[in-house]
Amino acid sequence: MRVKKRFLRGREGEITLVPETLDDLWHLKYIVEKGDLIFALTKRKADGVADKLRPEKVEKKTVRLGVRVEELEFHKFSNRLRVHGLIEHGMDAGHYHTFNVEEGLDISITKTWKKDQLERIDEAEASSKRPKVVIVAIEEGDADIGLVRHYGIETYSHINQSSGKGEGTLREVFFQEITGQLIHAASESEAIVVAGPGFTKEDFMKYILAKEPELASRVITEDISSIGMSGFQEVLRRGAVDRIMEESRIARESRLMDELLKEISTDGKVAYGLEEVKMALDYGSIATLLVADEMLRIEREKGGIDSFLRNVENNQGKIVVFSTIFEPGQKLLALGGIAALLRFKI
Repeated sequence: MRVKKRFLRGREGEITLVPETLDDLWHLKYIVEKGDLIFALTKRKADGVADKLRPEKVEKKTVRLGVRVEELEFHKFSNRLRVHGLIEHGMDAGHYHTFNVEEGLDISITKTWKKDQLERIDEAEASSKRPKVVIVAIEEGDADIGLVRHYGIETYSHINQSSGKGEGTLREVFFQEITGQLIHAASESEAIVVAGPGFTKEDFMKYILAKEPELASRVITEDISSIGMSGFQEVLRRGAVDRIMEESRIARESRLMDELLKEISTDGKVAYGLEEVKMALDYGSIATLLVADEMLRIEREKGGIDSFLRNVENNQGKIVVFSTIFEPGQKLLALGGIAALLRFKI
């Protein structure tokens, strides 16, 4: 995320930013909300000449519009955020328009900003300066490649030994196919974690050292017990991504979820579900509040959740917003979307 301008008095005002990655578009889903005023360049149909016998082709021209947000939807697979609302400033004021916010589009947002939204912008801006990470989880005959996103780990591909085609032994072809896909997945100098059980990862490392030394220079290795999504999460828990990215959002969420589930299993210092968490706040017991982004978005539409969050902060509690695209956030959503690690049991 690139921030071009901040004009704030307190938490009121305008921020102009440019989403640079798919992750940034995901962040915007939780920054932009109903009632915000959004300015951006867009295409809009110009009025045709009405008195001609044959209607002329209607052309679109580039205009800058200010739209009051009513709906928004994140399309991960088309790399865009659709923002729909009523035009308040510019051509065709009073009509509806949809911005298709994509990577590289300047967007200005005017609103009363919430603390977690400003923190999310700061985090996205800082993360854009850190190296990206690709994980290869490999065992004999099977491998998974995953891309570390802010919103979770996205599975890039699965490769198995029997699917290999080409010269050499099946194992060589297997390593060759992984390497080819890894070159494509890590084409922009991303850091790479090669992880797996047993000795297959070491043999694969020997292969890429011989075949692709530049690629190998970006690799660190990690021992894990399985591959697939559970293997990716084990990489996060072991801290390999943190060592590369300093403080990874999803690694932090994985650790906190592990701690939460441990406290639940031992009937420890924990509260989950909105009513239990509110009771914990009344006792001043909340050390860390965990809240799912989807739950936060829904509760904000109802109203009242932000005063609750301010009370948590006023009582020296820390707030962590979880991504519900990633598994820890999905687990939190299943627990009611909100939970707290407590200073003392209530």
